[in-house]
Amino acid sequence: MTPNTAHKIDGGAAPKARLNADALALLPAQVGRPSYERRAVSTGIVHLGVGAFHRAHQAVYTDDLLARDPNWGITAASLRNPDTRDALGPQDGLYTLLVRDGAGDAPRVIGSITRLLAAPDDREELLRTMADPGVRIVSLTVTEKGYCHRPSTGELNEDHADIRHDLENPHAPRSAPGIIVEALLRRRKAGAAPFTVLACDNLPSNGRVAKRVIARLAALRDAGLGAWVESELAAPCTMVDRIVPATTDADRARVAEALGVEDAWPVTAEPFSQWVIEDRFPTGRPAWETVGAEIVADVEPYENMKLRLLNGSHSIMAYLGYLMGYETIAEAASDETLAALVGAYMDNEATPTIAVPAEADVEAYKRALFKRWRNPALRHRTWQVAMDGSQKLPQRLVAVARERLAAGAPIDASALGLAAWMRYATGVDERGAPIDVQDPLGPRLRAIADAAGPVAERLAPAMIGVREVFGDDLPRDPRFVEAVTRALARLYDRGAAATVAAYGGA
Repeated sequence: MTPNTAHKIDGGAAPKARLNADALALLPAQVGRPSYERRAVSTGIVHLGVGAFHRAHQAVYTDDLLARDPNWGITAASLRNPDTRDALGPQDGLYTLLVRDGAGDAPRVIGSITRLLAAPDDREELLRTMADPGVRIVSLTVTEKGYCHRPSTGELNEDHADIRHDLENPHAPRSAPGIIVEALLRRRKAGAAPFTVLACDNLPSNGRVAKRVIARLAALRDAGLGAWVESELAAPCTMVDRIVPATTDADRARVAEALGVEDAWPVTAEPFSQWVIEDRFPTGRPAWETVGAEIVADVEPYENMKLRLLNGSHSIMAYLGYLMGYETIAEAASDETLAALVGAYMDNEATPTIAVPAEADVEAYKRALFKRWRNPALRHRTWQVAMDGSQKLPQRLVAVARERLAAGAPIDASALGLAAWMRYATGVDERGAPIDVQDPLGPRLRAIADAAGPVAERLAPAMIGVREVFGDDLPRDPRFVEAVTRALARLYDRGAAATVAAYGGA
C-alpha cells in the first residue's frame, strides 16, 4: 500500500480531511501541535535522508525550539525516491509523532520540516538550497551504507557505484557525499563559508567518517576543493538514540482515529530519546541543549556505550530472535534464555571494552535497555533491525570481539551473534523458508553461502573472509575463526533456540 492510500477506520468510515496547516485548528485538544507561526520559520538546516528516524528524533528537538528561534526550519530531502515528499507535501510538511508505551499513546503534530524534496526529481533545487549562505547545517540520516565508505576502515569506497557515478557526473550527484561536495563547491565559488555537516547515523566517529569521505571525494574532483574542505569543513560527531519502528497501516489508522484527520505517513516511537552532540559549529547552531540534547566536548564515550550495549545487543536479538521465530524485538527480549545471553554479552564482553562517561550509570543504563526493548506497544520487527548487517556489525560486535581478543579474553557471546548473522545471511531459515535479506552485500553473502553449503567449517571461514566486515586481521586470527565456527556449528546442529538455551553450557 502506498503512503497516500486512504485508510479506513471505525468499520469503514474514512476521515473527512487530510492533515495540513488548515486542519491544525480542528485537532482534538489532547493532540500536541506547533506552538509557533510556521510562516515565520526560515530554513537553516537541510537534512538528507528524511526517514522515520529523523522525523522522530532530530526534527522533534528542532520543533521544540522554533518558538524561540524560527531561523532553524528544516528542508528535508529523500535521496532515492519521492515517497516521503509525495506523502507529506500535501500535508504542508506536517506529520504525527505517536509516542507509544504500555500506558497508552501520545500523539503530537511536528512542524519543523517546512519543505520536502526528492533528490532524483529536485536535485537542482536541493543543491541551490544547500548553497544558500542562510543554510548553516546539513544533517544526515542516510544509514551506515549511505556514507559510501568501507566500514572496516572508515575510508571512502572509491569503487562504490554511486561514487563512480558522481565522479563521472559531478554536477548531477546521487550519493550523499556527492551532493554535499557539489554544494560545497558552489559555496566556495560564491565566497560563502561551508555549512557544518552533522552526521546522525549509528557509526563510530560519525562526524569524522563523514568528513573523511567528503574530503576525499572533493579531492578526487579537485585538489584545491579537497584542501579547502579539509581545512574549513566542520563535522561534529553525534550519538543518537530512540527506537523508531517502521510505520504500519495499523499506526496510520490509530493516528487517524486520534486526530480525526488522515496522516499519510506518521511515525511511532518510544518515550525515550537521547541526542549527544559535539560542540563544533563555526557558523552557529540551534540551542538544542535547551530542549534536552546534550552538548559535550567528546562524544566517543557515549557513542561506544550505545553502539556496543544497545546496538550490539539489538543485533544479537535480531538475528537469534528471527531464527528462533520471533517477529518483534519485544518478543525476543521477553525470552528469558535470550535475555540471559544478551545480559551476559553486555556484562562480560561489551562493558569491559567501554570507557564509561563519568556521569553515566552503566548498570542502570543496561537495566533500562531491557525495559525499552520489552515495550509492548512497539512492534519493532527483528527483520527491520537485522537489515544492513554488513554495515552495522563492524562497529557493534566485531569491534568488541577485536578488543576482547587483544586482551586475551573470551568472545563467546559476540561470536554467537556474528554466527547468527552468518546463518541469517544465507537467506534460508531453520524451517527452510526464504529470508528477505536486506544488505548491500546480500548477493555476495548469498553466493558465499551457496558455495560453502550448510557446513559451518566451510561457511564461517568464507564469511570471515569478507574484509569489509572483518578487516584483514580477524581472518588470520585462529581464536576468532574457531570461536565463530564453533558457534555456527551449534546453530546448525542444535538450532537457535537450543543453542541460546545451552549458552554457557556444553
